Amino acid sequence: MDPTETIVAVCEALQRSEDEARAELFKSYRFLTLTSSKRSYTPVQCMRIFLRDGFIDRYSGRRLVFPGTLRALSLLLPDEFPYHPNWKVEVTHPAFWELFPTIDHVVPVSHGGLDDESNWVTTSQMLNAAKAHWSLEQLGWKIHEALPSNGWDGLTRWCLEFVSAHKNLMKNDYMRKWVRAAETCLATRV
Repeated sequence: MDPTETIVAVCEALQRSEDEARAELFKSYRFLTLTSSKRSYTPVQCMRIFLRDGFIDRYSGRRLVFPGTLRALSLLLPDEFPYHPNWKVEVTHPAFWELFPTIDHVVPVSHGGLDDESNWVTTSQMLNAAKAHWSLEQLGWKIHEALPSNGWDGLTRWCLEFVSAHKNLMKNDYMRKWVRAAETCLATRV
């Protein structure tokens, strides 16, 4: 049923009794308490999914950029490409929100979705935050095809080559963990 029609039915039922209105809500538009999953993924887990999906945002179809590349830019161009460790919008370049790949559960765990690779997709930080606990149907979104053979690696190989020539970047813990994850995943790919 259309949610608006459900609210109309609840309002009509409320004119008769609160119990009838409660029953209508319970039947047609039940409130379920959601539990937040504070799941954390290792950089290697992330890289496997990002590479599997071809660094494509599966909700928008846009290309995304390897986290190490974005961080290298912020380390080398801090005023022009600022980054904040807590992702403060007012002090973080919008590319971190628009192009930074994350993992999302297609079917939210809070709605019974599995917490495994079969339910994970690559999406931007921005769309991950926007989707939150909503289903694709609730948002009117669709899944775009994964494009692992599209030739786009999110500038991963560029970053690995650049860091190889600029070893001082490996002093940064964040860079080091993403570079190692990329090297591990690319070495194991066939």
